Amino acid sequence: MSEHRKANPHAQRRRGPGGGPPGGGPHGMMPGEKAKDFKGTMVKLVKYLGAYKWAVLFVWALAITSTVLGILGPDRLGNAIDVLFSGVMQKIAGTGEVDFAALLRIMLQLMGLYGVSALLSYGQGFFMSGVTMKLTRRLRAELDHKIHCLPLKFYDTMTTGEVLSRITNDVDTVSQSLNQSLTQIVTSVVSVVGTVIIMLTISWRMTLVTLMMLPLTMLLVTTIVKKSQKHFKHQQEYLGNVNGHVEEMYGSHVVVKAFCGEADSIKTFEESSDKLYDAQWRANFLSGLMMPATGMVGNLGYVAICILGGYLATVGQMTVGGIAKFIQYVRNFNHPISQLANISNVLQQTAAAAERVFEFLDETNEPADVEHPVSPDNVLGDVAFEHVRFGYSPDKIIINDFSASIESGHKIAIVGPTGAGKTTIVKLLMRFYDVNEGAILVDGHDIRQFTREGLRSLFGMVLQDTWLFSGSIADNIRYGKLDATLDEVVAAAKAAQVDHFVRTLPEGYDMVLNEEASNVSQGQKQLLTIARAILADPKILILDEATSSVDTRTEILIQKAMDNLMHGRTSFVIAHRLSTVRNADLILAMRDGDIVEQGTHEELLAENGFYAQLYYSQFENAQESA
Repeated sequence: MSEHRKANPHAQRRRGPGGGPPGGGPHGMMPGEKAKDFKGTMVKLVKYLGAYKWAVLFVWALAITSTVLGILGPDRLGNAIDVLFSGVMQKIAGTGEVDFAALLRIMLQLMGLYGVSALLSYGQGFFMSGVTMKLTRRLRAELDHKIHCLPLKFYDTMTTGEVLSRITNDVDTVSQSLNQSLTQIVTSVVSVVGTVIIMLTISWRMTLVTLMMLPLTMLLVTTIVKKSQKHFKHQQEYLGNVNGHVEEMYGSHVVVKAFCGEADSIKTFEESSDKLYDAQWRANFLSGLMMPATGMVGNLGYVAICILGGYLATVGQMTVGGIAKFIQYVRNFNHPISQLANISNVLQQTAAAAERVFEFLDETNEPADVEHPVSPDNVLGDVAFEHVRFGYSPDKIIINDFSASIESGHKIAIVGPTGAGKTTIVKLLMRFYDVNEGAILVDGHDIRQFTREGLRSLFGMVLQDTWLFSGSIADNIRYGKLDATLDEVVAAAKAAQVDHFVRTLPEGYDMVLNEEASNVSQGQKQLLTIARAILADPKILILDEATSSVDTRTEILIQKAMDNLMHGRTSFVIAHRLSTVRNADLILAMRDGDIVEQGTHEELLAENGFYAQLYYSQFENAQESA
């Protein structure tokens, strides 16, 4: 395994010229855009839940049973009131007493109903949490797998924060809202239907008055949901923007401070935060109107029912217990109606988050590997570029007509001014991007005939921007070969001229690097990455200006380590300081995406052309600086 195997967590940001296609916004929704397909998103979500259908059905069975038992409670309570009221009236009239035995039986029944209902409610909450956590784990696993399947060009227009927001915020929103609403939908529907049935058995007139309030409630709910839907979508989108900005600024905080960019960073954050605040405020305000609006309509129903119930009681068509029972059921009726209204609001938020997750999962993957790939095991390292043409976008061609032939074991230097296409050639060679025209061959095989993993296993990379993770020095070197022994790690460190430095540390190879690897110097980090590449023992090496940011003494160590690393291997060296590539077997001088000259250092100087101009200009600049 080699340096390129794990992406720098701070590297996947928008790229400018020379490092990828320019500009581009996040793949999330644009401001003012509503959720594209609420129905389609919810259908997809239901299909995901289909994998846990038996668990969901069991949860629903518990929820339905618990709700039914809860519905029976007010009926028994009304009977208790009738027994108590009848006994009191008989006692006043001197014709009887309160039947306390009957009251005790009813109270025990109530305790049993509510106790079993509570246990079942606890059970359905326990199992539903398990279902939603499994769904969350599945979604995150699919998103993680998707990250590795997407082409590199996708990340040229997608910030790290946007990707993180979908894996964290959006998946959490889906999980929490499903855990809250999936059982509530069932319990609310069962509660409404069961309550209406019992209300009809008590008084159809009073039930009719109650149901007359329902259309007004639904009108209010529909209006609020329609207006709040877009704001929940914006809330998720702007949250991703804020996270992306914070992640990017934190990852580059040294650069931000060095260029006094704090004020601009704070201004950008405040602008994004203001948009998030506005979206959240509107979404929460509108969703907050749901309960008081439905409560107001419910209170109007209470007034009408009390008037009608009082009249029916005076004419002998309703008992006191019946009125109390019905009022309790009206309350039970209004509560699930309010819950359904709130659930509809929550589902809008669920759809907004799920849509962003599914948008990411639906992105086009890299083209599939060939069915019968070439094995990388016996590759020698011959490389050929045949009329390669490439652009990050059709209207911006970077490489026009690139051809070169390299024998295995040779050291090839790629030189040229900034923007000539040097790094792009490396990206094409490792198939981070596919060529538009032409072909790149390794040992005579088109690189598209290898699997990507097989092809990239041939390469080791040492880059100017080193990457080390938080872990021991030994583990960082071992990342080039995960099953390497400590002896192999030490041997690679010695070849990379870093063993002496490591042994001076208190904990030696067990010293833990911090998150930014700032407890070692830049040169020491570079030597560790070279040790990692030596341990990987690749067939082909790519060295991208690995000595540009170190002092002269460290450069000598790094150069010696790289010489050990390049021995017997095909090596591509991207260099700006031409003094470091004079011993290359072949120098490719690039300008505007094409090879304009190629040959050894002496041959190119003798031609007195483009390469000679580059070389002598650097020599003159060095003399002037001295």
